[in-house]
Amino acid sequence: MRKTVKPAGSGASAHRPPKPGGVSLNRVFSKLGIASRGAADDLIRAGRVRVDGRIVQQPDLRIDMDRAQILLDGHPVAAQAPIYLMVNKPRGLVTTLSDPEGRDTIYRCLDGLGLPHVSPVGRLDKASEGLILMTNDTRFSQWLLDPETGPEKTYHVQVDRLPAPDLFERLAQGIVDKGEVLRTTGARLLRSGTRNAWLEIVLDEGRNRHIRRLLAAFDMGVLRLVRVAIGPLALGDLPKGTARRLTPLELSSLTGGNSSHLSQEPAKPASG
Repeated sequence: MRKTVKPAGSGASAHRPPKPGGVSLNRVFSKLGIASRGAADDLIRAGRVRVDGRIVQQPDLRIDMDRAQILLDGHPVAAQAPIYLMVNKPRGLVTTLSDPEGRDTIYRCLDGLGLPHVSPVGRLDKASEGLILMTNDTRFSQWLLDPETGPEKTYHVQVDRLPAPDLFERLAQGIVDKGEVLRTTGARLLRSGTRNAWLEIVLDEGRNRHIRRLLAAFDMGVLRLVRVAIGPLALGDLPKGTARRLTPLELSSLTGGNSSHLSQEPAKPASG
């Protein structure tokens, strides 16, 4: 379908005020890997942040990151060295910084590591497990999450019945659920028993509960769902509930050797 191009100045957007320039102050802290936006809000409202010599308590104040002088507790705010982690998420954890229901979060896997603020790249729902990346590099996160540029994700899924012969073809054709197109880019049978089976499913984008919703359309329930790889990066033998830094070789293979996907050179682990 050909898109209709409206003449400049037409439509509601012509009456919309221009978006102010710069970046919101709380987003500066997030982009630099210093704190989440929520944590930054608390720092700013507590009067601990100065911009160009004056205390600012408005988290949404837009500033020019390249020109403004920002101090936190009297110290200049600077980008943290980039950190790239792989985590083996267990079932039962949610992938948020904090949960209003008091459930354990993915950050439990980072206890005792003494890391600056990092964020999960995408999500695995509470009942899902396996490989998830965490970083303070927002450029890297955006590249990974973009379905046009990011790598495919591979999952091993235990289902509650044996697959029909035409299932994998139908999964590739996809369905429309709640206005969203859900499909796979690859699927195959790994192994089967008398009542259930393990499937390998590959996605090039991940919508909310993508695999569970897709399989439910074919009357299949999910018993376990484990993400085992992101592009060429495999979960391997990383113990459940633990995290480790990506090696330079892993990071290079994940990005195809393209350093433009990274904010800067990753931090090197301390020797010794």
